[in-house]
Amino acid sequence: MLRLIKKLLPKKLRSSHIEIPVVRLQGAIMSGGNSLRSTLSLAGCAEILEKAYKDKEAPAVAISINSPGGSPVQSRLIFQRIRDLASENNKKTYVFVEDVAASGGYMIALAGDEIIADPSSIVGSIGVVSSSFGFTELIKKIGVERRVYTAGSNKVTLDPFLPEKAEDIARLKELQLDIHDIFISMVKERRGSKLADDADLFTGLFWTGGKSLELGLIDGLGDMRTYLRKIYGDKVKLKLIQAPRGFLSKQFGSISSKATLDFAHISEQFTDQAISKIEERAIWSRYGL
Repeated sequence: MLRLIKKLLPKKLRSSHIEIPVVRLQGAIMSGGNSLRSTLSLAGCAEILEKAYKDKEAPAVAISINSPGGSPVQSRLIFQRIRDLASENNKKTYVFVEDVAASGGYMIALAGDEIIADPSSIVGSIGVVSSSFGFTELIKKIGVERRVYTAGSNKVTLDPFLPEKAEDIARLKELQLDIHDIFISMVKERRGSKLADDADLFTGLFWTGGKSLELGLIDGLGDMRTYLRKIYGDKVKLKLIQAPRGFLSKQFGSISSKATLDFAHISEQFTDQAISKIEERAIWSRYGL
């Protein structure tokens, strides 16, 4: 209704500013998750992306990204959703890197028609990593007997409570190489001739924003407000798109409305939360953050 009223007003009475929707994508990239976790997944950002790209009056969408990576599947899903929405709604997409857009974070950044970073931002890490722990010696010391029953000889591949097998590691490496090839193809498709001829480009190394510009991984240096004002003029306004109010209650419901509390379920949630936080912290620490 408001937009209709604006259109009916004489031009001299209409607002002359250009409004650009802004979406912030921040956190390690993990599947699932809930609102207590500061992580990224398609389920967590799909609604705000949809809202940003449905703004008919906006000529573009600005995406601020601050992510050290994580799940390659979720990274690619978010990338693809951005590209689909941009195409469907004929919107240009500008991606602005904050502290870091590395690994899966950079994969998402590739969705931008232009990628802008701060000179001190960390960009790159075009590679694949898997990490885990081994507890074989620990369970011996505390006297725990491991009992596993399977149908299928490979159902306990890389079980942290069993010794590593060379064939399991080889299989994991094969999967990593497949995912790495997909990542490299995405970078080449999106960045094309902008990429420098550098042997280290796809080795998993990461660089500052300045060096990333030299390598062709980004298009420019600067901040969102200044960069967009250069393109759309001094009257450009940035509109942050956020999840609707009541998001927490939608996710968990009202605890007060429950007659009893499932403490076992709550305990499980907090345990999962603690493990996720450790995993998230480990991903961030790869880049000294």
